[in-house]
Amino acid sequence: MTGPALTPDDLAGIDRLLAPTDRLLADGYPGDDGARQPVHTVYVPADRYSPALAREWGAAALAAVAVQGGMDAVVLDLGVPEEFAGDVSALVAGKLASEPIEDLRLDLEDGYGDRGDETEDADVRRAAGMLLEALASSEAPAFFGIRIKGPERATRGRGIRSLDLFLATLLRAGDLPDGLRLTLPKVTAVAQVEAMARLCDRLEQHHGLPAGRLRFEMQVETPQIVLGADGTSPLARAIHAAGGRVSGLHYGTYDYSAALGIAPGYQSLDHPAADHAKNVMQVAAAQTGVRLSDGSTNILPVGDADAVRAAWRLSARLTRRSLERGFFQGWDLHPAQLVPRFVTNARFYREGFADAAMRVRAYVGRAGGGAVLDEPATARALSAFLVRGAACGAITAAELTDAAGLDLAALVALAHPTPVTTEDHA
Repeated sequence: MTGPALTPDDLAGIDRLLAPTDRLLADGYPGDDGARQPVHTVYVPADRYSPALAREWGAAALAAVAVQGGMDAVVLDLGVPEEFAGDVSALVAGKLASEPIEDLRLDLEDGYGDRGDETEDADVRRAAGMLLEALASSEAPAFFGIRIKGPERATRGRGIRSLDLFLATLLRAGDLPDGLRLTLPKVTAVAQVEAMARLCDRLEQHHGLPAGRLRFEMQVETPQIVLGADGTSPLARAIHAAGGRVSGLHYGTYDYSAALGIAPGYQSLDHPAADHAKNVMQVAAAQTGVRLSDGSTNILPVGDADAVRAAWRLSARLTRRSLERGFFQGWDLHPAQLVPRFVTNARFYREGFADAAMRVRAYVGRAGGGAVLDEPATARALSAFLVRGAACGAITAAELTDAAGLDLAALVALAHPTPVTTEDHA
């Protein structure tokens, strides 16, 4: 009988050859960490923020629903099947009352404009102070932060100054609060991302923060970051050049569409050009742990009843389309946009809940006889779907345990095999 042809030295040589690849995969593609991802980001000009904002947005959304005949009527009008309509109606009403904003971004860029250094300095300090008040009174959203001006020459210095002032104001109260998000718009080149990472490192050193504490989202809203001058896409290189500091890629609907010369009436989240950019984003971010967010629609639910209903249907369709394509987050710019956002998310997870839970139970129990034989990767995706549904309030912890046979912590572990914290899913 012939033994193996390869010796331990042969295998050791292969290990040495592949060591750089092993390091790249471990460091550059760690996978999702399992922490909660918000279903949306709400943008408001920084000078308009007060601790009551989330409560006011929730009340305004509920008032818009009342004008349209109540939540039950709105849910049915948005196409929710009758078998799920009651649950969705109750869930969305509760969501708007208890957590109308999951992620808030105080805008110092396009939604704010150029008001001069003295005014912006004052608004940055005031906004940070208001956030501290909201945190102290438990009125702050789970996630919050600022969008500074972009890294191009004309606005770079102002953006850096606002970031510096914002963090310094927050740190006067102690450690940086959990849930902080920083957003960098108008990125066109890898060097700009490297510069932002360097700024974060310098700020950490100055304030005595742990290395890597400051991370930031990149807005993908310029053609140059999707396809560079050399004919390759800089997006993947930008993620890895930041040394783990990029936390998300957010698509910028209107800047990107305008830069491509698309006529205003056709600028939309579902334009083929938007799909191309988002496909590149999705592949670049895959398995890196960087989260994806779709952009916004500028068709606001305002005006007469027909106009509001039409805008809601449009938002619901676009939100569902994003969810089906793996973009679990988007932007909302008006209180009434919360209604289709939450209705669509609740419907999406309620409709898929029973099947996903059954398949997870079968996978864990290795039960035979089913029509679908799921592989480990699919089991992770099914578990992640259930965890996301629970995080946004569409599925209760008790329902998960009853249907899937696993509690939330076990589902998080199945979805994300590397060690993660479950506190954000409680």
